[in-house]
Amino acid sequence: MTYAKISQVAHYLPEQIVTNDDLAQIMDTSDDWIVSRTGIRERRIVITEQTSDLATKVAEQLLAKSGSAAEDIDFILVATITPDGNMPSTAALVQANIGASRAFAFDLSAACSGFVFALSMAEKLIASGTYQKGIVIGAEVLSKTVDWTDRTTAVLFGDGAGGVLLEAGSQKQFLAEILRTDGARGQGLTSGQQGLTSPFSTREEGNPHLKMNGRAIFDFAVRDVPQTIAALLDKQGFSAEQVDYFLLHQANVRILEKIARKLKVDPQKFSTNLANYGNTSAATIPILLSELVENGTLQLDGGQTVLLSGFGGGLTWGAILLKL
Repeated sequence: MTYAKISQVAHYLPEQIVTNDDLAQIMDTSDDWIVSRTGIRERRIVITEQTSDLATKVAEQLLAKSGSAAEDIDFILVATITPDGNMPSTAALVQANIGASRAFAFDLSAACSGFVFALSMAEKLIASGTYQKGIVIGAEVLSKTVDWTDRTTAVLFGDGAGGVLLEAGSQKQFLAEILRTDGARGQGLTSGQQGLTSPFSTREEGNPHLKMNGRAIFDFAVRDVPQTIAALLDKQGFSAEQVDYFLLHQANVRILEKIARKLKVDPQKFSTNLANYGNTSAATIPILLSELVENGTLQLDGGQTVLLSGFGGGLTWGAILLKL
């Protein structure tokens, strides 16, 4: 029996730090206002880099850490809602940049659930026995989609990328998952809306900026996400106390605190890096995972039970239970 194993992790963040005080210079806001409502103190914003540049840095690190050759990679999946362009895909650009000539590559768009969805797909590609090594990356340059005059959204988001190397192994690491979508509620969070511009169509204006119904998204996150996590644990016969760490999408500290209370879990099990990076959509979970391995909190030796959960635009949400 072939199983997928996360063998390496990596992340990359742009050098430029934009603090809440920096934002207060260009909009009506303050550090106190942002921190009290979100828990965010600063974020990274690109100067010249594109999404594929961030993702490529992650892929290069994964190859270097593992000692793998680019030619050994069978596939590259990039979860993003901020691709360089519609085509070629960000994943195809990464494939070219690292010289992974044998790999097939494509993007997956599921917003802040993107990394969880892509990881689920990659696990099954490895478990099929057809593929031996794959790279899964969450990468975003949300700064190019944000309306920088709208303080309700501009203060929330940042740029960054994180990812994992998956390899075939003999031990079962992926224990269970639940993935969900509710397109009927999708208009609560939108971005990159394109208008009809052909001379044969009724012209409609597009809206490239990210727009969010904050109250609706907050309510969705604190209701549906803990219900799904609880259902996943119950299905596997796990209690929340048996999970060593919960790695949830880093959207808002209030959301994380409320989910922890609903699950009756010690908030210390909910690792966060939100204060430093803000919401990087599909990149939040892999960046957090990489940092926890880097600082020794997680070992990747199969001895810890970890739950990943993403939630966001689509609406999409889901959770994967792992033995890392």
